[in-house]
Amino acid sequence: MQTSDTPRARSGVLLVALGSALWGTDSVLRRPLTQSLSSPVIVLWEHLILSAIAVPVLAMRWRELREMRARDWLAVLGISWGGSALATVLFTAAIARGNVNTAVLLQKVQPLFTFLLAGPLLGERLSRRMWGYLALAVAGAWLVSFGDRGLWPALTGSEVSAALLALGASALWGTSTVLGRLLTPRVSFPAITLLRFLVALPLLVAIVVTQGAAIPALDANQFLRLAAMALVPGLAALLLYYRGLVNTAAPAAAIAELAFPATAVILNWTFLNQRAAPLQLVGFAIIWVVVARIQGAAERNSSNG
Repeated sequence: MQTSDTPRARSGVLLVALGSALWGTDSVLRRPLTQSLSSPVIVLWEHLILSAIAVPVLAMRWRELREMRARDWLAVLGISWGGSALATVLFTAAIARGNVNTAVLLQKVQPLFTFLLAGPLLGERLSRRMWGYLALAVAGAWLVSFGDRGLWPALTGSEVSAALLALGASALWGTSTVLGRLLTPRVSFPAITLLRFLVALPLLVAIVVTQGAAIPALDANQFLRLAAMALVPGLAALLLYYRGLVNTAAPAAAIAELAFPATAVILNWTFLNQRAAPLQLVGFAIIWVVVARIQGAAERNSSNG
Protein backbone atom coordinates (compact mmCIF):
# COMPACT_ATOMS: atom_id res chain seq x y z
CA MET A 1 0.00 0.00 0.00
CA GLN A 2 1.30 3.44 -0.89
CA THR A 3 1.94 5.94 1.87
CA SER A 4 -0.41 8.90 1.98
CA ASP A 5 2.19 11.45 0.78
CA THR A 6 3.17 9.83 -2.52
CA PRO A 7 1.83 11.20 -5.82
CA ARG A 8 0.24 7.84 -6.61
CA ALA A 9 -1.56 7.78 -3.27
CA ARG A 10 -2.78 11.37 -3.73
CA SER A 11 -4.11 10.55 -7.19
CA GLY A 12 -5.80 7.45 -5.74
CA VAL A 13 -7.64 9.54 -3.15
CA LEU A 14 -8.71 11.96 -5.88
CA LEU A 15 -10.07 9.13 -8.03
CA VAL A 16 -11.98 7.64 -5.08
CA ALA A 17 -13.50 11.04 -4.32
CA LEU A 18 -14.39 11.65 -7.97
CA GLY A 19 -15.99 8.23 -8.36
CA SER A 20 -17.92 8.75 -5.12
CA ALA A 21 -19.10 12.18 -6.26
CA LEU A 22 -20.40 10.65 -9.50
CA TRP A 23 -22.39 8.13 -7.45
CA GLY A 24 -24.01 11.13 -5.78
CA THR A 25 -25.69 12.09 -9.06
CA ASP A 26 -27.68 8.84 -9.19
CA SER A 27 -30.75 9.79 -7.15
CA VAL A 28 -31.53 12.99 -9.06
CA LEU A 29 -31.48 10.98 -12.28
CA ARG A 30 -33.31 7.94 -10.89
CA ARG A 31 -36.13 9.54 -8.85
CA PRO A 32 -37.94 11.23 -11.82
CA LEU A 33 -37.92 7.95 -13.74
CA THR A 34 -39.85 6.25 -10.93
CA GLN A 35 -42.82 8.50 -11.73
CA SER A 36 -43.37 6.80 -15.11
CA LEU A 37 -41.54 3.44 -14.97
CA SER A 38 -41.51 0.59 -12.45
CA SER A 39 -38.31 -0.11 -10.52
CA PRO A 40 -37.54 -3.42 -12.34
CA VAL A 41 -38.09 -1.79 -15.74
CA ILE A 42 -35.74 1.08 -14.87
CA VAL A 43 -33.03 -1.34 -13.75
CA LEU A 44 -33.55 -3.58 -16.78
CA TRP A 45 -33.07 -0.70 -19.22
CA GLU A 46 -30.06 0.47 -17.22
CA HIS A 47 -28.48 -2.97 -17.59
CA LEU A 48 -29.39 -3.23 -21.28
CA ILE A 49 -27.47 -0.02 -21.96
CA LEU A 50 -24.47 -1.20 -19.96
CA SER A 51 -24.57 -4.65 -21.57
CA ALA A 52 -24.30 -3.07 -25.01
CA ILE A 53 -20.90 -1.80 -23.86
CA ALA A 54 -20.00 -5.00 -22.03
CA VAL A 55 -20.44 -7.46 -24.92
CA PRO A 56 -17.69 -6.17 -27.27
CA VAL A 57 -15.25 -5.57 -24.40
CA LEU A 58 -15.82 -9.04 -22.95
CA ALA A 59 -15.38 -10.54 -26.41
CA MET A 60 -11.82 -9.16 -26.38
CA ARG A 61 -11.32 -10.80 -22.96
CA TRP A 62 -12.54 -14.20 -24.10
CA ARG A 63 -9.36 -15.98 -23.03
CA GLU A 64 -9.74 -14.66 -19.47
CA LEU A 65 -13.36 -15.84 -19.36
CA ARG A 66 -12.43 -19.32 -20.59
CA GLU A 67 -10.00 -19.72 -17.69
CA MET A 68 -12.66 -19.01 -15.06
CA ARG A 69 -13.65 -21.96 -12.91
CA ALA A 70 -17.15 -23.07 -11.89
CA ARG A 71 -16.93 -21.39 -8.48
CA ASP A 72 -15.79 -18.18 -10.17
CA TRP A 73 -18.97 -18.20 -12.25
CA LEU A 74 -21.03 -18.86 -9.11
CA ALA A 75 -19.46 -15.79 -7.51
CA VAL A 76 -20.21 -13.76 -10.65
CA LEU A 77 -23.80 -14.98 -10.48
CA GLY A 78 -24.07 -13.80 -6.86
CA ILE A 79 -22.52 -10.42 -7.69
CA SER A 80 -24.69 -9.98 -10.76
CA TRP A 81 -28.06 -11.22 -9.53
CA GLY A 82 -27.66 -9.95 -5.98
CA GLY A 83 -25.37 -6.94 -6.10
CA SER A 84 -26.38 -5.63 -9.51
CA ALA A 85 -29.96 -6.69 -10.31
CA LEU A 86 -31.81 -7.16 -7.01
CA ALA A 87 -29.88 -4.52 -5.04
CA THR A 88 -30.52 -1.85 -7.67
CA VAL A 89 -34.21 -2.78 -7.88
CA LEU A 90 -34.50 -2.47 -4.08
CA PHE A 91 -32.63 0.86 -4.06
CA THR A 92 -34.85 2.22 -6.86
CA ALA A 93 -37.98 1.12 -5.00
CA ALA A 94 -36.71 2.80 -1.81
CA ILE A 95 -36.15 6.05 -3.69
CA ALA A 96 -39.60 5.80 -5.27
CA ARG A 97 -41.56 5.39 -2.04
CA GLY A 98 -39.50 7.11 0.66
CA ASN A 99 -37.16 9.95 1.51
CA VAL A 100 -34.42 10.06 -1.12
CA ASN A 101 -31.76 11.16 1.36
CA THR A 102 -32.63 8.25 3.66
CA ALA A 103 -32.01 5.75 0.85
CA VAL A 104 -28.76 7.46 -0.11
CA LEU A 105 -27.30 7.90 3.38
CA LEU A 106 -28.11 4.31 4.37
CA GLN A 107 -25.78 3.08 1.63
CA LYS A 108 -22.88 3.97 3.93
CA VAL A 109 -23.70 0.84 5.97
CA GLN A 110 -22.55 -1.39 3.07
CA PRO A 111 -19.08 -1.97 4.57
CA LEU A 112 -20.70 -3.19 7.79
CA PHE A 113 -22.40 -6.01 5.90
CA THR A 114 -19.08 -6.71 4.20
CA PHE A 115 -17.33 -7.11 7.55
CA LEU A 116 -20.11 -9.35 8.87
CA LEU A 117 -19.86 -11.62 5.83
CA ALA A 118 -16.06 -11.62 5.73
CA GLY A 119 -15.97 -14.10 8.63
CA PRO A 120 -17.83 -17.04 7.08
CA LEU A 121 -16.69 -16.36 3.50
CA LEU A 122 -13.11 -15.13 3.91
CA GLY A 123 -12.16 -16.67 7.25
CA GLU A 124 -11.88 -13.31 9.03
CA ARG A 125 -13.07 -12.92 12.63
CA LEU A 126 -14.66 -9.89 14.27
CA SER A 127 -13.38 -8.81 17.68
CA ARG A 128 -15.61 -7.73 20.55
CA ARG A 129 -14.73 -4.13 19.77
CA MET A 130 -15.98 -4.60 16.21
CA TRP A 131 -19.31 -5.92 17.49
CA GLY A 132 -19.57 -2.82 19.67
CA TYR A 133 -18.96 -0.65 16.62
CA LEU A 134 -21.69 -2.49 14.74
CA ALA A 135 -24.16 -1.89 17.59
CA LEU A 136 -23.33 1.81 17.44
CA ALA A 137 -23.88 1.76 13.69
CA VAL A 138 -27.38 0.34 14.22
CA ALA A 139 -28.21 3.44 16.24
CA GLY A 140 -26.83 5.59 13.44
CA ALA A 141 -28.90 3.70 10.87
CA TRP A 142 -32.05 4.34 12.94
CA LEU A 143 -31.39 8.09 12.92
CA VAL A 144 -30.69 8.09 9.19
CA SER A 145 -33.84 6.09 8.48
CA PHE A 146 -36.30 8.03 10.61
CA GLY A 147 -34.49 11.11 11.93
CA ASP A 148 -36.40 13.38 9.57
CA ARG A 149 -39.46 12.64 11.74
CA GLY A 150 -37.80 12.98 15.16
CA LEU A 151 -35.98 10.69 17.56
CA TRP A 152 -38.92 8.32 18.31
CA PRO A 153 -41.47 9.00 15.53
CA ALA A 154 -44.75 7.23 14.87
CA LEU A 155 -43.82 5.36 11.73
CA THR A 156 -45.95 4.55 8.71
CA GLY A 157 -45.69 1.31 6.78
CA SER A 158 -44.25 3.06 3.74
CA GLU A 159 -41.47 4.69 5.79
CA VAL A 160 -40.45 1.40 7.36
CA SER A 161 -40.57 -0.46 4.04
CA ALA A 162 -38.51 2.24 2.29
CA ALA A 163 -35.81 1.99 4.98
CA LEU A 164 -35.83 -1.81 4.80
CA LEU A 165 -35.55 -1.71 1.01
CA ALA A 166 -32.55 0.61 1.25
CA LEU A 167 -30.92 -1.61 3.89
CA GLY A 168 -31.62 -4.66 1.74
CA ALA A 169 -29.82 -3.00 -1.15
CA SER A 170 -26.89 -2.18 1.15
CA ALA A 171 -26.72 -5.80 2.35
CA LEU A 172 -26.66 -7.13 -1.21
CA TRP A 173 -24.02 -4.60 -2.27
CA GLY A 174 -21.94 -5.53 0.78
CA THR A 175 -22.25 -9.20 -0.11
CA SER A 176 -21.19 -8.37 -3.65
CA THR A 177 -18.04 -6.73 -2.31
CA VAL A 178 -17.07 -9.89 -0.43
CA LEU A 179 -17.69 -12.05 -3.50
CA GLY A 180 -15.61 -9.63 -5.55
CA ARG A 181 -12.74 -10.06 -3.10
CA LEU A 182 -12.97 -13.81 -3.66
CA LEU A 183 -12.74 -13.30 -7.42
CA THR A 184 -10.09 -10.60 -7.81
CA PRO A 185 -7.04 -12.87 -7.40
CA ARG A 186 -8.10 -14.72 -10.56
CA VAL A 187 -10.39 -12.37 -12.52
CA SER A 188 -9.67 -8.75 -13.46
CA PHE A 189 -11.88 -6.01 -12.07
CA PRO A 190 -13.00 -4.76 -15.55
CA ALA A 191 -14.18 -8.29 -16.40
CA ILE A 192 -16.08 -8.61 -13.09
CA THR A 193 -17.68 -5.18 -13.60
CA LEU A 194 -18.88 -5.93 -17.13
CA LEU A 195 -20.04 -9.46 -16.31
CA ARG A 196 -22.19 -8.17 -13.45
CA PHE A 197 -24.24 -6.14 -15.93
CA LEU A 198 -24.54 -8.80 -18.62
CA VAL A 199 -25.31 -11.80 -16.37
CA ALA A 200 -28.03 -9.81 -14.57
CA LEU A 201 -30.16 -9.49 -17.71
CA PRO A 202 -31.98 -12.89 -17.57
CA LEU A 203 -33.08 -12.31 -13.97
CA LEU A 204 -34.26 -8.76 -14.69
CA VAL A 205 -36.22 -9.89 -17.75
CA ALA A 206 -37.83 -12.65 -15.66
CA ILE A 207 -38.81 -10.14 -12.93
CA VAL A 208 -40.42 -7.78 -15.46
CA VAL A 209 -42.23 -10.62 -17.23
CA THR A 210 -43.58 -12.08 -13.97
CA GLN A 211 -45.05 -8.67 -13.21
CA GLY A 212 -47.25 -9.21 -16.26
CA ALA A 213 -45.97 -6.17 -18.12
CA ALA A 214 -44.18 -5.87 -21.42
CA ILE A 215 -40.92 -3.93 -21.56
CA PRO A 216 -42.16 -0.43 -22.45
CA ALA A 217 -40.64 1.73 -25.15
CA LEU A 218 -38.88 4.85 -23.93
CA ASP A 219 -39.36 8.44 -24.97
CA ALA A 220 -36.28 10.55 -25.70
CA ASN A 221 -36.14 12.10 -22.24
CA GLN A 222 -36.39 8.74 -20.48
CA PHE A 223 -33.68 7.22 -22.66
CA LEU A 224 -31.28 10.13 -22.15
CA ARG A 225 -31.82 10.06 -18.40
CA LEU A 226 -31.31 6.27 -18.28
CA ALA A 227 -28.19 6.50 -20.45
CA ALA A 228 -26.74 9.21 -18.21
CA MET A 229 -27.58 7.17 -15.11
CA ALA A 230 -26.01 4.01 -16.52
CA LEU A 231 -22.83 5.64 -17.79
CA VAL A 232 -22.07 8.28 -15.14
CA PRO A 233 -23.04 7.05 -11.62
CA GLY A 234 -23.04 3.52 -13.02
CA LEU A 235 -20.01 2.60 -15.13
CA ALA A 236 -17.75 5.66 -14.83
CA ALA A 237 -18.13 5.92 -11.05
CA LEU A 238 -17.33 2.23 -10.55
CA LEU A 239 -14.22 2.31 -12.72
CA LEU A 240 -12.86 5.52 -11.17
CA TYR A 241 -13.59 4.41 -7.61
CA TYR A 242 -11.99 0.99 -7.82
CA ARG A 243 -9.02 2.25 -9.83
CA GLY A 244 -8.34 4.80 -7.11
CA LEU A 245 -8.88 2.29 -4.32
CA VAL A 246 -5.85 0.28 -5.48
CA ASN A 247 -3.49 3.01 -4.21
CA THR A 248 -5.58 4.42 -1.35
CA ALA A 249 -5.37 3.47 2.33
CA ALA A 250 -8.70 2.58 3.96
CA PRO A 251 -8.87 5.65 6.28
CA ALA A 252 -8.14 8.00 3.39
CA ALA A 253 -10.72 6.22 1.23
CA ALA A 254 -13.32 6.59 4.00
CA ILE A 255 -12.80 10.35 3.94
CA ALA A 256 -12.80 10.56 0.14
CA GLU A 257 -16.03 8.56 -0.02
CA LEU A 258 -17.80 11.42 1.78
CA ALA A 259 -18.02 12.99 -1.68
CA PHE A 260 -20.90 10.56 -2.37
CA PRO A 261 -23.36 11.65 0.34
CA ALA A 262 -22.24 15.28 0.13
CA THR A 263 -22.94 15.43 -3.60
CA ALA A 264 -26.20 13.49 -3.26
CA VAL A 265 -27.59 15.62 -0.43
CA ILE A 266 -26.77 18.87 -2.24
CA LEU A 267 -28.27 17.68 -5.52
CA ASN A 268 -31.36 16.20 -3.84
CA TRP A 269 -31.95 19.51 -2.08
CA THR A 270 -31.39 21.52 -5.27
CA PHE A 271 -33.30 19.42 -7.80
CA LEU A 272 -35.71 17.27 -5.74
CA ASN A 273 -36.47 19.75 -2.95
CA GLN A 274 -35.54 17.15 -0.32
CA ARG A 275 -33.13 18.20 2.41
CA ALA A 276 -31.55 15.98 5.03
CA ALA A 277 -32.75 16.57 8.60
CA PRO A 278 -30.14 17.35 11.32
CA LEU A 279 -30.78 14.01 13.09
CA GLN A 280 -30.21 12.16 9.82
CA LEU A 281 -26.84 13.88 9.42
CA VAL A 282 -25.96 12.97 13.03
CA GLY A 283 -26.83 9.35 12.28
CA PHE A 284 -24.75 9.42 9.12
CA ALA A 285 -21.80 10.87 11.06
CA ILE A 286 -22.05 7.99 13.55
CA ILE A 287 -22.08 5.43 10.74
CA TRP A 288 -19.17 7.10 8.98
CA VAL A 289 -17.02 7.16 12.13
CA VAL A 290 -17.79 3.48 12.78
CA VAL A 291 -16.94 2.48 9.21
CA ALA A 292 -13.73 4.55 9.24
CA ARG A 293 -12.60 2.94 12.51
CA ILE A 294 -13.37 -0.58 11.30
CA GLN A 295 -11.64 -0.02 7.98
CA GLY A 296 -8.60 1.44 9.70
CA ALA A 297 -8.43 -1.48 12.14
CA ALA A 298 -8.78 -3.99 9.30
CA GLU A 299 -5.93 -2.34 7.41
CA ARG A 300 -3.66 -2.34 10.48
CA ASN A 301 -4.39 -6.02 11.09
CA SER A 302 -3.58 -6.76 7.45
CA SER A 303 -0.29 -4.84 7.68
CA ASN A 304 0.69 -6.59 10.92
CA GLY A 305 -0.16 -9.97 9.42
